[in-house]
Formats: sequence, structure tokens, C-alpha cells
Amino acid sequence: MLDRFSLVAKQKLFPSQLSGGQQQLVGVARALIIEPRVILADEPTGNLQSAQGEEIVQTLRDLNRNEGGTIVQVTHSEKQAGYGDRIVRLVDGAVDEDVAVDAGAATAA
Repeated sequence: MLDRFSLVAKQKLFPSQLSGGQQQLVGVARALIIEPRVILADEPTGNLQSAQGEEIVQTLRDLNRNEGGTIVQVTHSEKQAGYGDRIVRLVDGAVDEDVAVDAGAATAA
């Protein structure tokens, strides 16, 4: 998993020696290493550069598509929300919209 997120060279460092983005990648790697059936992800790409964020979102999507894992992701990014099969939009703590997304449309987002 460290190799998957380009963290092999950092494996002997303490968390305080990692950048915020690297710490976030380690958190995602730790969550995925146990092969969970459900992942609750609250802004999993919030502190990451866009390329790293795309890698995380793609990894979560692959987990869902290829292994049947369920991903519940909180995001403010319309693009990342478009990767999902379903978008539930909340406004002031209430469901404002609940839409099933076409799998083909998610790729274009």
C-alpha cells in the first residue's frame, strides 16, 4: 500500500516528519490495507495536491467497482462527487437532492 501511494521512502519516518498531504495519504493507506467493505471518507483529498487527490478518488472508485466496497464520501468538490453512483446533496443539514448518477457520466466528470 505504501508503494501504491509513493510512500515507501517515508516508511521509517514519524508522522511529525511528514507533510500534511503525506499524513493524509498514510491515513487512506491505513484504511485500505485491511480491505474494508465500507469506507466513510470525510474530505479524503482535502490536504492533497490535485494529482494525489485524483489518485485517492480513483483508488476508492476502483475499490467500489472491482471489489464491491461501499464508499460514503463527504466532499465539496463537484468533480469528485461525479465519481459516485449516487449524490446526496445536503443544504443546512437537510437532504436537498438525491440523484442516481449514470456510470458513464461519472467518468466524464
